[in-house]
Amino acid sequence: MKKNPRFIKSVVETAAKTDTVMPWARGARRAAFIAKRSGNAPVRKTA
Repeated sequence: MKKNPRFIKSVVETAAKTDTVMPWARGARRAAFIAKRSGNAPVRKTA
């Protein structure tokens, strides 16, 4: 099979500039998802 260097180059460039946020990525969104899934809601204090 003949490789097409132009195709490979465009695929690599597209992959490098794509910035998709996945649900399992680290951060506040992941922590909120895990807390919601495990049923540990944040404790709210009333004044």
